[in-house]
Amino acid sequence: MNKVFLSGAELTTAQVLQIARYGAPVEITPTARQRLADARQLVFDLVDADYPIYGFNVGVGQNKDKKVFKQFFGEYNCNLIRSHCIGVPPYASDEDVRATMVARLNTMLTGCCGVSPEIPEMYMAMLNHGIHPLIPEKGSVGQADIGLISHIGLAIIGEGNVRMNGREMPSTEAFAKVGLNPLTLGPKDGLAIVSSNALSAGACALLLEDIEELLDLSELIYAMSLEGLNGNTAPLDDRNHALRRFTGQRESARRITRYLQGSYIYEVDPKKAVHDPLSYRSTPQITGAAREMLAYTKERLEIQLNTTDDNPCLLLEDRQISPSANFDPLNWVLGVESLAIALSHVSKTACMRLIKLVTPNYTNLPRFLAPEVDVLCFATLQKTFTSLDVEIRHLCNPCSMDTFSLAGDMEDTSTNATYAVQNLRRIYRNLHIIFAIELMHATQAMEYRKKLSLGQYTGKAFQIVRKVLPFYKTDRNITQDIQTVCELLQSGELTALIRE
Repeated sequence: MNKVFLSGAELTTAQVLQIARYGAPVEITPTARQRLADARQLVFDLVDADYPIYGFNVGVGQNKDKKVFKQFFGEYNCNLIRSHCIGVPPYASDEDVRATMVARLNTMLTGCCGVSPEIPEMYMAMLNHGIHPLIPEKGSVGQADIGLISHIGLAIIGEGNVRMNGREMPSTEAFAKVGLNPLTLGPKDGLAIVSSNALSAGACALLLEDIEELLDLSELIYAMSLEGLNGNTAPLDDRNHALRRFTGQRESARRITRYLQGSYIYEVDPKKAVHDPLSYRSTPQITGAAREMLAYTKERLEIQLNTTDDNPCLLLEDRQISPSANFDPLNWVLGVESLAIALSHVSKTACMRLIKLVTPNYTNLPRFLAPEVDVLCFATLQKTFTSLDVEIRHLCNPCSMDTFSLAGDMEDTSTNATYAVQNLRRIYRNLHIIFAIELMHATQAMEYRKKLSLGQYTGKAFQIVRKVLPFYKTDRNITQDIQTVCELLQSGELTALIRE
């Protein structure tokens, strides 16, 4: 696994995935290390000047009027960590914890944080040794995940629990195994650890990569459904999409056309309907819109991953520190919510295609794709995917405006970023199952037409599915089949096919 070098400026969602899911090691660049040292020196210079600075020598939130004396910096910063450990379970997965830590580590390297250099070095060491603090997932209102990522700080000072090699233990025990020691905190360190949107941003980075892969697969599955339907290819004509000038729509149509290359459905068939239902005709437009919202959200999230969200913010070149509200992540949270709505449209369209695919009026195939009159086949499966779609439609309702006024009315707006990301993840999981079900329907329909010439990629995909999912000759446990096809989608075999 190639090492990922972190500079504070170039981290991508794809790299977050490599680090969090596949264990790629990380390394702080020499330039970033120097920037950390310079920023830390500025912190000491500002403290020596005895100028009141939020989170340095005065308190935070409504306690901004309380002075913190130098001799109490260590105690104050540890107490700040302890008092901000307010999250409640469930706990984030190791994968999400790793994404959180690399997201915060990279933003520390911008030079705007002023954290002790030992802290980002500890983040790096914990990532490389597989030491994962227990981080609760609930308790953030989305104006920095202060009540959740504070648990990373608790582990760093030797008071929290972690998971290592699948086992939960005190952080001190895990540190001893790899030769690390808990850290002592200085001025600004506590605030630097807790004041970031790293949990929501890290989890979102992983999710956006997963959604992109699912959209890629959805176009292959749609192409197979179109073959099963014996549908029209005219709506895929690139000339039509070029006139529309929506880049996502055109890309989607091109991908689908590529998968269908060589298919029988391009042959003249006087029995074929002039128009297919909109759920078939409009798929490039709908999937393309989701692709564009994904690109929008990813672009803004990568800004989040490579810029400061600290308050106060060090202005290193000007040797000043400035109050900041850069912890407000609304810019990319709105992208998350818009993407959720786009995926709801994708889900609805897939469900409508599924209903059409088991209807003989549209396919001229047996009802519910059953081979015999005494076989139900997919007759009752509509209940499953429509219930999943109902849940998606509720989950895509925006939550970023649902706020209270907190901290003595000082914190009177928020974004619920973590909740928005969690809802998007649930949408993704439901949609993943819906596409697995569509793939089951598509291959059953294609089975009736396989004496004809299938597409270059759809034909190969058909054979891959048939290795794990036989034709429905008789009724069987469909729940198990859904799980089998979901695992096939997760295996990467079909993704590798379309990314040749």
